[in-house]
Amino acid sequence: MGHLSTHVLDTTRGLPGAGIHLTVERLSDGDRHVVATATTNADGRCDHPLLEGDAFSVGEYELQFAVGDYLNATASKPQAGEPNSTNEPRFLDTVVIRFGVSNADEHYHVPLLISPFAYSTYRGS
Repeated sequence: MGHLSTHVLDTTRGLPGAGIHLTVERLSDGDRHVVATATTNADGRCDHPLLEGDAFSVGEYELQFAVGDYLNATASKPQAGEPNSTNEPRFLDTVVIRFGVSNADEHYHVPLLISPFAYSTYRGS
């Protein structure tokens, strides 16, 4: 049985991205439907698959990671472009990853590597 999982790593601190809220939406015929929400645990993972069984099907999805609050909470001091006492906006706030599922019997692992000014993803195992 296939399923969807994720993992967030903070590449600046060299630690898991703990406490990051995320939303999974399924995109279909121009509509979006929230199909799951979760918060990463101390290991930067979710305690259970985000989608599995009948809830996980062929189609297009978006993972939306609310990284701004995490980055604000873990920042030791503002750097150029980061928020400071004047409440400047953060460079990254919500990271959106849109991806397709072509075989719902497979495991789709979508890791997110973040820093205050960049992010990266790939299809993991």
